[in-house]
Amino acid sequence: MNSREAFRKLADATASQWGMVTTAQAEALGVSRLVLSRLAESGELERLAHGVYRDAGAPRDEFDELRSAWLSTDPKLLAHKRLGSLADGVVVASASAAMLHGVGDLWASRHEFVTARRRQTQRPEIRYRRRRLEDRDVTLVEGLPVMVLERTVVDLLDDSGDLSLVSDALGAAVKKQRLDYQRMRELLSPLAQRHGFRPHDGDTLLERLLQTAGLDLGSIAERISANSILSQHVLRSYLRREMPSFDISHTTEQATESISQTVQETLRPYHNPLQLAVKNVTATAMSDFSRSLAELVASPALTNISHQWAETLRTSTSSTATDEPARVDQESDRDDVL
Repeated sequence: MNSREAFRKLADATASQWGMVTTAQAEALGVSRLVLSRLAESGELERLAHGVYRDAGAPRDEFDELRSAWLSTDPKLLAHKRLGSLADGVVVASASAAMLHGVGDLWASRHEFVTARRRQTQRPEIRYRRRRLEDRDVTLVEGLPVMVLERTVVDLLDDSGDLSLVSDALGAAVKKQRLDYQRMRELLSPLAQRHGFRPHDGDTLLERLLQTAGLDLGSIAERISANSILSQHVLRSYLRREMPSFDISHTTEQATESISQTVQETLRPYHNPLQLAVKNVTATAMSDFSRSLAELVASPALTNISHQWAETLRTSTSSTATDEPARVDQESDRDDVL
């Protein structure tokens, strides 16, 4: 069989499998291992993993290794024939699932899969764990069956036991979509005692993860209150929901009045001590001022200045009395000032 004919046969598989084909699938199409090896030697095919090849001209992406590993876990079946019942097949899990979802700063040292039935392999780059999954725990991402985000976060905790690492993934997951916290509580319940909580206390374990990730209600409230615009929106939304007849236009005034009253109530126990302190400070200052004034009045220099002012006023009065229009204008100016 020549290369052109072999490629035509392989296209039946590669077209729906990211340009990839397994040795078992190629043989089922009539393309022998020897022909595959020759195509790889000539550069027309590229060997990706044990028993998996890819068309050298097919586009590449960051999930090629994971896809090729998944194909190799059931090499005879084409990918689309494995997707009928996701939970019963080989499902991407743990750090590999987190990578596929794009959550957390994680690095998978091997390809992590779970299966409903016990499986083993001699290949160090693949690890199987046995897990019985429900249909709602599995979805498709980048064409691969993978645990949903909620199940991925819990599986990370089950696999690694690192609360800090899992909290980072949880924080990234929340940014991706709205999570089903009730489902997470159920999934976390069997892990609670292992992490120092009461048996089956999934609520507290989830709360600890949320706190570590800064996603608990207290942390969220602090971030909202630190943002004046966001806190105003929250207040308005709350008032619209809880008090439909409330006049939103007066929110600021009423809030200010309420705050003022709160401040007054807070300061009330300190009112008398503050008043006494101010009185003492004022009395001391007035005493010093009176003493200085008395000294100034007794000063001969002040007497001389007083005589000079009196003479200046007398002269000014005499000159203005002979110029009536000027006097009227000055009075008019004084009225304007007043």
